[in-house]
Amino acid sequence: MKIFVLNCGSSSVKYKLYAMKNEEVLAEGQVERIGQDNAVISHQSRGKEKVLKTMSILEHTVAIKESLRLVTHPEHGIIASTDEIDAVGHRVVHGGESFSDSVLIDERIKQILDSLASLAPLHNPANVLGIRAAEKIMPKTPQVAVFDTAFHASIPPHAYLYAIPYSVYQRHKIRRYGFHGTSHKYVTQRAAEMMGRDLRELKIISCHLGNGGSITAVKQGRSVDTSMGFTPLEGLVMGTRSGDIDPGAIFYLMEQEDLNLFEIDSMLNKHSGLYGVAGVSDMRDIENGIREGDKLCQIAFDLYEYRIRKYIGAYTAAMDGVDAIVFTAGIGENVPLVRKAICSKLGFLGVKIDPEKNEKRSVDLELSTPDSRVKVFTVATDEEVIIARDTAKIL
Repeated sequence: MKIFVLNCGSSSVKYKLYAMKNEEVLAEGQVERIGQDNAVISHQSRGKEKVLKTMSILEHTVAIKESLRLVTHPEHGIIASTDEIDAVGHRVVHGGESFSDSVLIDERIKQILDSLASLAPLHNPANVLGIRAAEKIMPKTPQVAVFDTAFHASIPPHAYLYAIPYSVYQRHKIRRYGFHGTSHKYVTQRAAEMMGRDLRELKIISCHLGNGGSITAVKQGRSVDTSMGFTPLEGLVMGTRSGDIDPGAIFYLMEQEDLNLFEIDSMLNKHSGLYGVAGVSDMRDIENGIREGDKLCQIAFDLYEYRIRKYIGAYTAAMDGVDAIVFTAGIGENVPLVRKAICSKLGFLGVKIDPEKNEKRSVDLELSTPDSRVKVFTVATDEEVIIARDTAKIL
């Protein structure tokens, strides 16, 4: 069985072609700057040289057509025809309360997805564009939607509800949804595998730390709480997002700075977080600033690390214990300084990590020492393989 995985953004398409027997990646690539004359396509099939080209791509159907042309190209491709593709798995960011698992897409599903656009206006419309484009190109090929929010559908009401009038929740579905679900699902499964334990016996805290970041408490293989909420703005300090903030401070800022809704939204999502404090959003720049004695970079780092550590403590309490902590995504996998700062202050849990192992980057590795009461891992996340697995399962 061959599964084509698509992740469509507003101006980009990422793809991977899997042979599901061994979950082998046969080809992968991405199209960037969709809508422009200088769109960039990168593609690589297994055992062949990478292809990089620039061309005019004005909409998603053309981007996906070009991707499939490269996948089936006599010289650069890996299969003879798109007829060899058994299904297409689509990443869809928001499933609202409508979807607690992946689904086979039909007209009714597309109508529901359209109705959810307001919950994720930057992501869901682009995801649906990708679905419609793939259907147009491969009308007889099954299409499956895999939701970022679905893994968090198991969160109980006391964890997903906000203490606002219940009637408001009922009318507008304002609640904690959580995101990065496919990543949290993959890395917790992988950690259990590395421990040689049944996931259903474990309590794991998964730390997805990239430019956006979230932490999830996973008990017996099910998400029971997560740091992102109604939107990806809640929770951790992130690259450009503020994370948790007193709502009263928002009203005060709007009045004092004469800001409208668009402007305060932009401030909290695009001009806050590490960037807001230190003027840079990349953790590598924060590290360089610390080495050079930049006080604001140090403050930003301390804020970042403290918020993560606080959530780890809270989720340990929420699950009445923890067996393992997993770090993943760009920062979680590649910044030893962050992992060291967090783990060195979790001694009350019995966390101990090996300094030499902690210096390794972007590998699946146990960082904890043999006498650590809590296991600590880095796991390179693989959201696409979860999409491929769910698609194959539905078929």
